[in-house]
Amino acid sequence: LVPKSELEGEIGDTHVGLQARLMSQALRKLTSTLSKSNTCAIFINQMREKIGVMFGNPETTPGGKALKFYASVRLDIRRIGGIKGPDNTEIGNRVKVKVVKNKMAPPFQTAEFDIMFNEGISRIGSIIDVGVDLQIIDKKGTWFSFQSTRLGQGKEAARDELKKNPSLVEEIEKLILAKVSEKGLGEVGKKSADPIAEIAEALS
Repeated sequence: LVPKSELEGEIGDTHVGLQARLMSQALRKLTSTLSKSNTCAIFINQMREKIGVMFGNPETTPGGKALKFYASVRLDIRRIGGIKGPDNTEIGNRVKVKVVKNKMAPPFQTAEFDIMFNEGISRIGSIIDVGVDLQIIDKKGTWFSFQSTRLGQGKEAARDELKKNPSLVEEIEKLILAKVSEKGLGEVGKKSADPIAEIAEALS
């Protein structure tokens, strides 16, 4: 949201607190509409640094405090590394997510996963991560294998191999869900639209 006076004004004009007031007004109107229509609204913001902060975290998000107050869930998403393909070009990012606010479940949990440029969040990447954590997928050095099947050297090779074998992915997923049930992680993943992603967060 951009205030009208900022759009119509000149570059360099000062507009103190206009965006914060606009966000506050907009959210007061939006909340009832979203609730009545059973709609989920997703806001994407960027980090800024407070000027002159000597102690504590200097990072903040622009737009005032209204969005922080009205939000049911707030996620802090940060890139922690790049993912390279066979020809050494960047094909995705490894990201870490921290739940900084959650009205629906306990907050402050963290999760790591892969975001690929051509597909978004990599489901197979999460299956590999959880499979290794639960010792369903065997990792020796840089080699990944499942039972008697070698998946490949390096995570990208394993990901490519699993993409070619959907039945193998399904088998690994069933074993993951069974093992999670044995480990007593409760109802995690049973009714989720994406149980692997939820299990990955619960294990991290």
